[in-house]
Amino acid sequence: MRRLTLALAAAGAALPGIAIAQTAPAPNAQGDVSVTIYNNNLALVQDKRELRLPAGKSKQDFPDVSAQIRPETVTLAAPGATIVEQNFDFDLLTPEALMEKAVGQNVTVVRGGQSLPAKVLAYNEGAVVEIGGRIEVLGKDDRVVFPALPPSLRARPTLSVTLDADAAGPRPATLSYLTFGMGWKSDYVALFDEKAGKIDVQGWLTLTNNSGTTYNNANTLLVAGGGGQRGAGSTMVPGTETAGRERIGDFYVYPIPGRVTIAQRQQKQVSFLDVASAPAAKAYAYRNPWLGRQDQPRSVDTVLRFSSSKEGGLGDALPAGTVRIYMRDARGAPQFIGENNIGHTPMGSRIAIKTGEAFDVKVKAVVQTRTRVSDSKWRTTMVYTLTNARPEAAVVELSQGGLDSWWKDTRILEETQPSERVNADEALWKVSVPANGEASLTVTFETRY
Repeated sequence: MRRLTLALAAAGAALPGIAIAQTAPAPNAQGDVSVTIYNNNLALVQDKRELRLPAGKSKQDFPDVSAQIRPETVTLAAPGATIVEQNFDFDLLTPEALMEKAVGQNVTVVRGGQSLPAKVLAYNEGAVVEIGGRIEVLGKDDRVVFPALPPSLRARPTLSVTLDADAAGPRPATLSYLTFGMGWKSDYVALFDEKAGKIDVQGWLTLTNNSGTTYNNANTLLVAGGGGQRGAGSTMVPGTETAGRERIGDFYVYPIPGRVTIAQRQQKQVSFLDVASAPAAKAYAYRNPWLGRQDQPRSVDTVLRFSSSKEGGLGDALPAGTVRIYMRDARGAPQFIGENNIGHTPMGSRIAIKTGEAFDVKVKAVVQTRTRVSDSKWRTTMVYTLTNARPEAAVVELSQGGLDSWWKDTRILEETQPSERVNADEALWKVSVPANGEASLTVTFETRY
């Protein structure tokens, strides 16, 4: 009879692995595997295997399925066979599981070269056994030999299916299921040349597999879409161009070239975007809330703008991810200057990413006067003072928000330079601030409540 040997550590310590005598590791039982990975920690696995079935009912094991399989999503397509029952055996073979299953059973403890008959009484962060009428806790130098492997323990995640075949013989079978534990994300590395007004962008897709199983030589698709993908710290004017990519419904598909092995507990990166010298520009921006005032000047935002359009842009639909911006220093070495997130971005969009706050360009907003002119009207004068310690002039896109809501309506009565009404709630001024100098803007608003 095959016997299993387990070296036990002291109570409460981690247990080493199990050694099974004369048993070679079983080869991976998967067939032709396709994996479709979504953004929300979910993947679809389709595994085509060859079955040899007897006529009538038989139990078929499918090892090497995901350890995080959703059993209720399993489908099996096999010509001339129907599913009668299916079970997912997720009780995997580990030293801890082996000891737990041995509670109440007889084993052999090897100690100091002696083999001692023993009975396992309990296992809870350590093994309690009876040896020769004495109750003992096994020590770190003890080894336990088990008479057999418990039938309920599996070395690999296994799906058991009872099939009813109309005739005996080989036939193809496609096993499909959804699993947790797999996901992907996109990351972008951008090198910005401010003088040239150009940007180089490389996009990376990073796959992560924590499903408990390796998928060998898999045909892999990544699907981008769905909710929960918001771009924090970036703004977008959505485009209307159709990207030349495969789509499933309203989702875009990003296939991984060739076949890849997605190992358990592995991150794999592949490039999907490589664009050089796309137009880009830096801007300074500051948005003041309604009646916003500052005791001290505040730094304006530094913003990088570019496009995902086919002409004059990155030329692709961009899945949600993190954009990391670099610029070359005086020695020509690229240096990191900031990062932010973008949401799912259609091709043809205009993108503005906040990379940080300007050290030398600041703004201070002050409510100079605020007067009630009637029962339903107020008049407010705001003064914005902008300073620039840079050796070059700067243009600050200063916007005032809160001009319109369900309870008020605000219009501009006077302004020291023309504004642009961005929308009902926001007005924008492009204020030129000279090098090593300052500029001011005065605006009077009338609000009707």
